[in-house]
Amino acid sequence: MEQILEEIVLDGESLTFEQVIAVAYGAPSVPRVFLDDNAAVKVMQSANAVQTLLDRGEIAYGITTGFGAFKDKIISREEVEQLQRNIVLSHAVGVGDPFDVPTTRAIMLIRANTLARGHSGIRFETLQLIIDCLNHGIHPIIPEKGSLGASGDLAPLAHMACVLIGEGEAEYNGKIISGREALAIAGLEPVVLAAKEGLALTNGTTIMTAVGLLETAKAMKAADLADVAGSMSLEALNGTVMAFDERIHALRPHPRQMETAKRLRELLEGSNFVRDFDPTNVQDAYTLRCMPQVHEACRDAITYAE
Repeated sequence: MEQILEEIVLDGESLTFEQVIAVAYGAPSVPRVFLDDNAAVKVMQSANAVQTLLDRGEIAYGITTGFGAFKDKIISREEVEQLQRNIVLSHAVGVGDPFDVPTTRAIMLIRANTLARGHSGIRFETLQLIIDCLNHGIHPIIPEKGSLGASGDLAPLAHMACVLIGEGEAEYNGKIISGREALAIAGLEPVVLAAKEGLALTNGTTIMTAVGLLETAKAMKAADLADVAGSMSLEALNGTVMAFDERIHALRPHPRQMETAKRLRELLEGSNFVRDFDPTNVQDAYTLRCMPQVHEACRDAITYAE
């Protein structure tokens, strides 16, 4: 029986594959997301550290300086909020079709979890707004293309962040409306980004993590389906299950190979369409008898991705 998750508490350390799937697809129910109390303390401490840098007037990249080629430009206290807003708006230049709702929800959850570790300098209220949007079903419209790869998912994350400041667009109750309108309908207020927050929201590999996770979940289902299709093919061709004997696969103990052979034996148990030992027909074609070895290679890749 599928486990029903009623709530998920983010602490930045223990988010699981299954929890992301549950929040993304909302099946069998949509879990509520909360921030762990200890994580909240860490987040506030980190934000206070950023404020201390500002108060001291210390030079810190992206806080009291510009970004990239403007790393040597000192930013005045009066320009700090504008700088953070600008980094979001200037990077919101993604292209292509928008991510679907499950992918967007996975993105929001994973980003919130990353920020919950308390190392990014974001304020509690800004992080809480991401969680509130998730719980209220406000899903930023995020174009699929624009990632810089290992350097960061800057453009797509900027589109996510736009809604938090009342800009951009969001999907809400099946309709695409402005980010500001979506927040207002849900009774939420946009935030004014403080020092470091624009950088914290946009600098990370959240998009590729979310996409990779959901694609891995699909691959898991495809692998299971391949076992079923292979078993039905074996039945249709009056094959034998002898090649799936546990003792054979124990000789070369590859975990996923043994698991696949076991699953095939279970799927074919009691079948009236497979043949018993026949001295005139001792083995099947490679495509049938080597399913454990072939499917194993796929499952190894999927397990690595997971």
